Amino acid sequence: MEVVTSLAADTPLSRVAERVRRIERVGFDTVHVSETVRDPFAVCALAVEHSMRLTVRTSMVVAFPRSPMVTACAAWDLAEFSRGRFQLGIASQVRGNIVGRYSTAWSDPVAQLGDYVAALRAIFDAFQSGGGLEYRGSHYEFTRLQPYFNPGPLEVSAPEIWTGGVNERMVALAGGVADGFVVHPTASHPRTLEEQLRPALKAGAVAYGREDDGPRVVVVPKVITGRDAVAVADAREGVRKELAFLYSTPAYRGTLDRLELGEIATALSEFARVKQWERMAALLTDDVVDRLVPVASYAELPDVLAEWFGGRCHGISLPLPRDPGEDDEFAVMLERVRAIG
Repeated sequence: MEVVTSLAADTPLSRVAERVRRIERVGFDTVHVSETVRDPFAVCALAVEHSMRLTVRTSMVVAFPRSPMVTACAAWDLAEFSRGRFQLGIASQVRGNIVGRYSTAWSDPVAQLGDYVAALRAIFDAFQSGGGLEYRGSHYEFTRLQPYFNPGPLEVSAPEIWTGGVNERMVALAGGVADGFVVHPTASHPRTLEEQLRPALKAGAVAYGREDDGPRVVVVPKVITGRDAVAVADAREGVRKELAFLYSTPAYRGTLDRLELGEIATALSEFARVKQWERMAALLTDDVVDRLVPVASYAELPDVLAEWFGGRCHGISLPLPRDPGEDDEFAVMLERVRAIG
């Protein structure tokens, strides 16, 4: 089992080095770098520079506001700089952000992301071969790449391309074209994995004629853990608020519906609509939270995660301990999680 953690989204560039060194020292295989309040490629460059073995994966770069050529150039540089430790995760985001936050057109996000991935692969091939670029797809067309603008071949493999998403069409796309798939936190529940995601990934692989086992799958289940019961209870409050915010988005309510908690999803969305954010967390009682995410102390967590996710995914994202004094204990636990089949 690949063990992953996310670099805190608000990490200033001046603190990326120390935090990444700690993540590597604790024993994680991979660090995820998001795109929220920082430029992900700048953060990734620092993460690569200040680590030795960590895989650095964007999770996720917002694709549509960037030309695939812009993204390809950044990813190519990071692949070379990292000696193959960089992986490119891209996603569509939701319409409200694409239109309102980025002032970018929104049409058919599944088709556009599929074309984006195909364009990236064509550009990577041109970079590696040094030849011309002739790509014409449903949304993107690239017919010009003079030698002056070609960065040249890599001595390592081209960056892997990972995607994310929630709805079945986007998941099926990943099954067809992605090297890996990062599951959204609201879909990282065993019921959703078994009933929606894994069938959609398989269907996509078949539809696209893949001959391998399909993309690797990493879940991000917002695990609640700590050294003891007191620490677990303290961690629960922060996760409760985050889950309430996430599940207030109508597109993310699927797991609540599957668990027959649809009325909570409806109420969360209504509170979000009228901007009553402070009332949302109370809807997620301890019993509801325990049904949505794994909750356990460090000593118990590997067994709990094996029950939830054993055989269902290739990797899992876990939170870094808030107290660095717990790092050694956490590192021992992490080895047990890595051993999950």
